[in-house]
Amino acid sequence: MNDAYLPLAYLNAWEYCPRRFYFEYVLGEMDDNEHIVLGRHLHRNINEEAVIQAGDVLIHQQQWVWSDRLQVSGVIDAVEERSTELIPLEYKKGKMGRHLSDHFQLCAAALCLEERTGKTIVYGEIFYHANRRRQRVEFSPQLRQMTEEAVRAAQLAEARPMPAPIEHKTKCQACSLQGICLPIEMKYLRS
Repeated sequence: MNDAYLPLAYLNAWEYCPRRFYFEYVLGEMDDNEHIVLGRHLHRNINEEAVIQAGDVLIHQQQWVWSDRLQVSGVIDAVEERSTELIPLEYKKGKMGRHLSDHFQLCAAALCLEERTGKTIVYGEIFYHANRRRQRVEFSPQLRQMTEEAVRAAQLAEARPMPAPIEHKTKCQACSLQGICLPIEMKYLRS
C-alpha cells in the first residue's frame, strides 16, 4: 500500500464539494464544527479495530482497505461477513439520501474489498444516526462507474487551480470549512 493513495474519506469530501476537498486534501486545512464533533462522538464505539461475533454474522470493525488499481485506501467502519457474503458498512451522523458522497465512499471501499478478496460485493449499507436505521446501497454498474470517475477527478485536483465555491446554500451552511472557504464573500467578490 502506498501513502500517496487517495484516502476514502477524501473521496466523500470531493463529491460533497470539490472546493472543500481542495482545502482539506491539497492544502491540509481542517476545522471542526458541531457536525464534525458530533460525528466523532457517534463513532466512539466503532473506532477501535475488533472482530465481533453476532449470531451467524462476523463483524470486522475498522478494517483497512486499499486498491492498487484505483490507488485509494482507507478504513471502513465495519465489514459484515455472512457465510460467503461481505457487506461493507459505514456509520454516518446525518440523514438518509442527502448526498451521493456517502455512496461513493462506500462503493470505493467495496471496490477495494473486491480487489483484496476476489469476491463480488453486491451491496453495502450506511447506518444513518439521525434516522436510526440502515440504508442499503446497491453497487450498480452506474454507481461503480461514477465512483471510479470521482476517484480519477479527485486524484487530478492537485494539478488544477482551486475550484470556485459551489452554489449550494445547505451544504455551505453545514460545512466545517465555511470560515476558511468564505463562499458568500467569494461570490460577492466575483460579481
